[in-house]
Amino acid sequence: MDVATYIQAGRDRFIADLKEWLAIPSISGDPARAGDVRRSADWLAASLRDQGFPTVEIWETPGLPAVFAEWPAADPAAPTVVVYGHHDVQPVEPLDEWDTEPFAPVEKDGRLIGRGTSDDKGQVFFHTLGIRALLAASGATAPPVTIRLLIEGEEESGSVHFAELLRTHRDRLACDAVVISDTTMWAADVPSMCTGMRGLTEVEVTLRGPASDLHSGSFGGAVPNPLHAMAALLAALHDADGRVTLPGFYDDVVPLTDEERELFARLPFDEAAWLRTAGDSRAAYGERGYTTLERVWARPTAEINGMWGGHTGPGGKTIVPREAHAKISFRLVAGQDPGKVQLAFRTWVDDHTPPGIVADIHVPGGGVRPCFSPIDSAGVRAARRAMERAFGGEVLFTREGGSGPEADLADILEAPLIFVAVGLDGDRIHAPNEKVEIPLLLKGAETSAYLWEELAAALR
Repeated sequence: MDVATYIQAGRDRFIADLKEWLAIPSISGDPARAGDVRRSADWLAASLRDQGFPTVEIWETPGLPAVFAEWPAADPAAPTVVVYGHHDVQPVEPLDEWDTEPFAPVEKDGRLIGRGTSDDKGQVFFHTLGIRALLAASGATAPPVTIRLLIEGEEESGSVHFAELLRTHRDRLACDAVVISDTTMWAADVPSMCTGMRGLTEVEVTLRGPASDLHSGSFGGAVPNPLHAMAALLAALHDADGRVTLPGFYDDVVPLTDEERELFARLPFDEAAWLRTAGDSRAAYGERGYTTLERVWARPTAEINGMWGGHTGPGGKTIVPREAHAKISFRLVAGQDPGKVQLAFRTWVDDHTPPGIVADIHVPGGGVRPCFSPIDSAGVRAARRAMERAFGGEVLFTREGGSGPEADLADILEAPLIFVAVGLDGDRIHAPNEKVEIPLLLKGAETSAYLWEELAAALR
């Protein structure tokens, strides 16, 4: 029996098992659901044991548990690959916007509907079917690479203990590559691979002037106004070409290659339709010289998330306010470091704060580092071949604008990342009526089956 035939034959069992896992409400952001997150880890561990993994363990953290599993290759010299995903899910509110019960998954029109179907239980679970299919088709008792699964339980609540978990178990997780199955493809009929995710750092700025609000008739125009200063500061954050003006902001950015730009351009992107999904935005905007997709995927940004100060209640109040506030976020791309951007921003604010105004800057955390996989790397080429075998056609490339813990995996394990996923932007992840296309899950399993053969040859 070949891989595709095995997967089709095993479809019903695969979906039934996945439904059972999806029924566990493993919402990591809700402390009241901590027991459910643990039940989810226990369920996955038991399933992996039943499916033949020789080693399966629950790894504790100061928060919620992760699941580790290992299936050694028959050849001790074979490469080792870690598969990363997560078994926790997002909250389900607002409940009245769901057409079905979030944790009672339903099959309808070739889709599986329920929380976690796409993000990320479905995409984690297709690997188990893929491994079984490969072994059945080859007649082997072990995969051609050593496969290690690491499925965390806190991704949807910030992966707060994940980096330390990686450091603690670094020797057990030593590998030649890390496969990520927590992203999306361009479309069901346009298979693609993600090659990078942006990083993130956030800052909050407070500008203080007089010790109290002042009467604008007595003092306006004669003392510094913190809101005026804030407006000028934020306006100066970008130049006329839409570029961020922090000195050195672009120094470490890994530029897009001509090949990447050409492959991005081949994606069937309808900007007018995309603008409608962007809250009916009236025009595209951003750094001059780049397309919308390039801006979202591969160029860093600075966004003003909020600004406030002074009188904001009903009616007038003619004052010079004593302080002004703003929240700003920076999306970072390959090569950039959140700490360097934070320092550059502090220096820039100091240089742009007028006399009589005092600036305070709060940075809520260390930020999230970007991650990137070159399209010409051995692992990406191997994964692309596996995906093309499964889908029967060319696989293109994308990146993603969001941020996650992938950079910690690459840095701590010192291994390249390979993104293999079959979710879609239309899967409504984090929203009511989350779904996954069942045929794509099965294609994911087929890709997984071929992937181990391709990586065994490519990573030696």
